[in-house]
Amino acid sequence: MMNIEARKIEFVQEFFKLRSEKAISKFEKLLEKEKEQNSIDNVEPITSVELNARIDKSLQDSKNGKLTEANDLIAEIDKWN
Repeated sequence: MMNIEARKIEFVQEFFKLRSEKAISKFEKLLEKEKEQNSIDNVEPITSVELNARIDKSLQDSKNGKLTEANDLIAEIDKWN
């Protein structure tokens, strides 16, 4: 049985032999889905203490006027493109 590193090397070697644009696109989509899932799987839950601290900070920011209105935020995001 091959270890994971040997399997990855073998996979990459076979991937380099591909000539089909369609097959490569399928692998790209599969890789992107896997990366997204790994990103979701690696999210660490926060404790209730951490959540309450975030809520307290948000309330304090609100009292101090440290807010961005939704319309202002959307306008700022539109500038990114």
